[in-house]
Amino acid sequence: MRKWIWIIACLATTAVRAQSPGFKPAANLEQFKQQFAKTAQQTKSIKSDFVQEKNLSMLSEKITSKGKFWFKKEDKVKMEYQTPSYYLVIINGKDIKTKDSQKENRISAKSSKVFQQVSRITADCVQGNVLNNADFSTKVFENAQFYQLEMTPVAKGIKDYFKKIVLWVDKKDYAVTKLQMQEQSGDDTVMSFVNKETNVNIPDEVFAVK
Repeated sequence: MRKWIWIIACLATTAVRAQSPGFKPAANLEQFKQQFAKTAQQTKSIKSDFVQEKNLSMLSEKITSKGKFWFKKEDKVKMEYQTPSYYLVIINGKDIKTKDSQKENRISAKSSKVFQQVSRITADCVQGNVLNNADFSTKVFENAQFYQLEMTPVAKGIKDYFKKIVLWVDKKDYAVTKLQMQEQSGDDTVMSFVNKETNVNIPDEVFAVK
């Protein structure tokens, strides 16, 4: 479970502070919420490359991974880690598939409340619906280029794993460009989305879990 939980889209190198340097509380929170929700409604699909950096509390060096990301509304997510090693995660509704170079697993999110929460957060992060997620208490900050959403878990299942999740939203298009996850274990992960394309045609077969 731990292998795939920290890939949530939805997806830092230092501990999260109450407010990152250079950021201040959002001046017009309602305007941001309205535009963020509008962008989420208009986003039907996303195709992107990603770069993930993970700090393990037991290691002095960070682990950098690269791969491909796909999203299709409402609840289809695929992440394919290509370097330094192959790892695949597909979330299709309540069904989850994981695969590495040696084995393949299929999991039903219906059998676990935590799996259900993780699936929901994944979709919420990439769609931009996180402000509506009651499992988190969210604060919104901004600088000249980004809005920053600091999400503190309040639901027990997620709170047991994550201390905080932070999203960076580009002011140009209100798209999530980076997310940071700080785990209760002390491990820390940041995922950046690059070469992103929105509302492109992605066949349902890309998210097959059978």
